[in-house]
Amino acid sequence: MSAVCEATGANVQEVARAIGMDSRLGAKFLNASVGFGGSCFQKDILNLVYLASSLNLPEVADYWRQVIVMNDFQERRFSSRIIKNLFNTVSGKKIAIMGFAFKKDTGDTRESAAIYVCKHLMDEGAQLCIYDPKVSTEQMLYDLRTVSAEQPDRVEKLVTIVSDPYECMADAHGVAIMTEWDEFKTLKFEELYAVMEKPAFIFDGRNILDHDRLRAIGFEVHA
Repeated sequence: MSAVCEATGANVQEVARAIGMDSRLGAKFLNASVGFGGSCFQKDILNLVYLASSLNLPEVADYWRQVIVMNDFQERRFSSRIIKNLFNTVSGKKIAIMGFAFKKDTGDTRESAAIYVCKHLMDEGAQLCIYDPKVSTEQMLYDLRTVSAEQPDRVEKLVTIVSDPYECMADAHGVAIMTEWDEFKTLKFEELYAVMEKPAFIFDGRNILDHDRLRAIGFEVHA
């Protein structure tokens, strides 16, 4: 940012002060997860890439471009971890996708990490069952067809969308927490463990669950 400020004549301290006024920055902003989503953050980063390039600051442009690259890597790393832990194949296996919005308390799915994790799992033939309390079925199907442009018919074959979290997880080989919905913290995991395939895996992409408790129940937990 200092290089951009020098090239434009902006006061870097004023920029830092303005950024710091955003209450989301700090500990909340640094929470680890499967990846960031939403339309604004990625758009703003790409604007920085364009600005730095136009100011003949290729190193700065490369730095900000790498943020997008690392976010893509984080999404791919999460889906790869699911595949690896499910004995290197998810073909024909039911994976419960818990949450589809890019963050809790919204129905917004723009650039949601869930879209791309689902794409990677569909590429491997997984049977996905998706639950989100706010996102419409139509929106989820639209997003998944968009990233399956070469095989749009596979969405109907590989994806089921339900309105009940317990139905979503029943008979699943693995559960992927994709959105930090508060209701996921209070699910009756003892009951869910009883109706899941064994070994039962939970992949907590938002680090919101009590992992010690889940392991005591019998789950294999990865986060």
